[in-house]
Amino acid sequence: MEDREQYVRYRQDRTVLAAVGAHLDSQIGRIKVRLPRSVAEAAVAAWDREETGGVGEESREEYELRDDAAELAFIGLAISSHGLWDGEEVVVDLDVVHIAAALRASR
Repeated sequence: MEDREQYVRYRQDRTVLAAVGAHLDSQIGRIKVRLPRSVAEAAVAAWDREETGGVGEESREEYELRDDAAELAFIGLAISSHGLWDGEEVVVDLDVVHIAAALRASR
């Protein structure tokens, strides 16, 4: 039989990670950031875009691409809703979840 004990440990680790998240959630919510105009406008365009096709069967890579596109669109929504343009930048409060997604995509 295949050794799957590490997955029991991983499940326990995920429970602890969720507990860390529960404690951090009340401490960290939104962070004020500055983005260059070109990036901000591209994010807003992602929010405004109409996707015409449905989602069928997709590979893991396709799912991850679609998920990243959705994160960009949510950043665009935040910019559209409460971003303040300051010359060639926009200042906007972003949820740390969206900031984390952007940081993951940059690596």
